[in-house]
Amino acid sequence: MKNVLVVYYTQSGQLLNIAKNITNKLESSKDVNLSFYEIKLKENFPFPWDKTSFYDAFPESFLQIPSDLSDLDNPLLQQKYDLVIFAYQVWYLSPSIPINSFLKNKVAKQLFENTPVITVIGCRNMWVMAQEKVKKLLFDNKANLVGHISLFDRHPNHISVITILDWAFTGVKRNFLGIFPKPGVSDEDIENSKRFSSDILEAVRSNKFSDLQEKLLKQGAVIIKPFLIVTDKRANQIFSKWSNFIYKNGERDDASRRKWLNVFSYYLMFAIWVIAPIVFIVYLLTYPFTMGKRKKEKKYYSLTQLK
Repeated sequence: MKNVLVVYYTQSGQLLNIAKNITNKLESSKDVNLSFYEIKLKENFPFPWDKTSFYDAFPESFLQIPSDLSDLDNPLLQQKYDLVIFAYQVWYLSPSIPINSFLKNKVAKQLFENTPVITVIGCRNMWVMAQEKVKKLLFDNKANLVGHISLFDRHPNHISVITILDWAFTGVKRNFLGIFPKPGVSDEDIENSKRFSSDILEAVRSNKFSDLQEKLLKQGAVIIKPFLIVTDKRANQIFSKWSNFIYKNGERDDASRRKWLNVFSYYLMFAIWVIAPIVFIVYLLTYPFTMGKRKKEKKYYSLTQLK
């Protein structure tokens, strides 16, 4: 009997739905014992979000400052597994606070050490730098990252910004104003994620994970847009300055912190609607001169190794 654990955190339920589809064949297999563990905070974040809480999560999210967790004595965390599937969200270009908190807790080292791990992301569109941060934390916990699957909103960047904010602030996955597409990962992509299940089941049964990512890639597990790599890296540099400045300017609920978070919220919209299009134009103009570099980056971020 093979033992597989899915560790996840979700607010809307989308990521759990993805994880269940990806493990569809494992769930029905008689020789696999599949379990699910939900990461829980002692003080959880609201969903739907209010504007204050949404932006207040920014500094700690980006700086990867952990929060207190609950349910760490769960029996599911006290045993070893043939595979752990680690499903997470991206908040402000970093793994979400619950995910980061779990990976930095001592229970994670016990769970992940010398264990094959597949990471699964459900996000808006930018995830490569968040995945690099997760890779580093998994490496610190001596995990063996053997696979990665990333599902994202395929709609244009500015469309997905509008729809994801409507979802975040209402808690309803809907066609905003009756004219916009639904936010997040499409229902079709979530349903089609079942296609990854057979390769994962085969790897678990044979205990052979060395070629799993190549098989997953052939199934479309990772789709990378080179422009978003450039945007992600540059945004990380800018977010680093903003997050450090705000974090050092007061505790949560402090008036100074609230003031600067409000300024940041306006800057973020300006960056999305004005700066990003300019960066895209520059990217297109310089692409012929950076084509080789972009191809290397695309290949690297599709795989599971850490630089």
